[in-house]
Amino acid sequence: MPVPFSQTKDHYDLIVIGSGLGGLTSANRLAYCGHKVLLLEHHHRLGGLATWFKRNGHIFDISLHGFPYGMVKTCKKYWNREIMGSIVQLKNIVFDNPQFTLKTTFDKNDFTNILNTTFKIPLQTVHDFFTTVAGMNFYDDQSMTTRELFEQFFPGRTDVHRLLMEPITYANGSTLDDPAITYGIVFSNFMNRGVFTFEGGTDKLIQMMSDELEKNGVTICTKSKVDRIVVEKGKVRGVEVNGKVITAKAVVSNSGITNTIHNLTDRNCFSDEFLSRADAIRVNNSSCQVYMGIRDGERIADVGDLLFTSTAPEFDSAELLDIHTRSKTFSVYYPKTRPGHDRYTIVASMNGRYDDWTRLTDEEYQHEKEEMTARAIADLERYIPGVREKIDWLEAATPRTFNRYTLHTHGTSFGTKFEGLDISRTIFKEVPGLFHVGSVGIIMSGWLGAINYGVIVANDVDGYIRSI
Repeated sequence: MPVPFSQTKDHYDLIVIGSGLGGLTSANRLAYCGHKVLLLEHHHRLGGLATWFKRNGHIFDISLHGFPYGMVKTCKKYWNREIMGSIVQLKNIVFDNPQFTLKTTFDKNDFTNILNTTFKIPLQTVHDFFTTVAGMNFYDDQSMTTRELFEQFFPGRTDVHRLLMEPITYANGSTLDDPAITYGIVFSNFMNRGVFTFEGGTDKLIQMMSDELEKNGVTICTKSKVDRIVVEKGKVRGVEVNGKVITAKAVVSNSGITNTIHNLTDRNCFSDEFLSRADAIRVNNSSCQVYMGIRDGERIADVGDLLFTSTAPEFDSAELLDIHTRSKTFSVYYPKTRPGHDRYTIVASMNGRYDDWTRLTDEEYQHEKEEMTARAIADLERYIPGVREKIDWLEAATPRTFNRYTLHTHGTSFGTKFEGLDISRTIFKEVPGLFHVGSVGIIMSGWLGAINYGVIVANDVDGYIRSI
């Protein structure tokens, strides 16, 4: 259980700001290594975007939609077997748009068959494409875009581009004009064995992680917003919360990298060269969601676990971001998602731009939320006829909502574009003892990316603390 901030000590080996999956993982690994760790979270609940809320008997997951098989290995190695054992596959992924309609298990074997038999792509071309993306890594040439990659293997085939790109755009906010490696690395992770989720829901996962943190000795404080990172004589000294300074040998910020640099740390602590690169970081897009709860006792048919739906004629990154987009995903949560909780919920997710929603008046904002909700229900009716009459709870979230609850710059759901990764990885060279973990560079976004990055940063911090 979290402890009141008033019960914190004056000094810890390290302090973690924020409890997204990256921050939780860094805190857990460092405590496991024997360090005294304080975890500070401004919200009343841990998890960052990996969170949930309850309404009228329903439990709505914010971001539990699907992740690669790599989560199994990662959770087993860096968390525990119990968490690993709750990861299950989603075997019914649906695509429905004007160019094609199909179901898939979303793995390499099935995609190879679909590309060959449905889209008539020669097997050798398919194999060459998979070999190319599987071989991509962070150190590759970053000049090729995803658009150029697709044109190399599937020239002019916008239907194939859509099949390959649409799910990844929803997974990490990437576009056809981002570096191809940001696509290839993530896509290959999914193609390994398909799409997985956490049986029991996000609430169960975060509780299991919280239990593991406490077992390893992490002090957890919620409702504790860090006002600033304290730097003295060029090195981290600690943090300040509500006027109290807590000292530490190192600070790991799981706040966004832009927020860490521009709001939590005095800019005078950084070199002009570093700030010029940091100021050039582009924040990734945000999201909109519509949460639909099915009345207790009602049932809906199994129409798929994850539905990628659109009435737009072709895939278009700009169209997916439009406030009136015709494209969305439906994540359908059946009772099997939460054994023992016999309810159905559906979450419609759309990508979105923060500026489109902040420029609205209060009246316009409410109107646009209502229109977005109405479009979501109308689209869902195509797959679950009569669902409108079965819904007893409706709620919508916009980029403004995500900004308010997470404090992410512009409510970003996916951190930063590619250039943010280098800034995140080198911030400790500017201010010794200051580290960053979080969704950066597209590659390190999503549940798997965040946890893996948490492990990487924990290793850096452990080495630093032991060296001083």
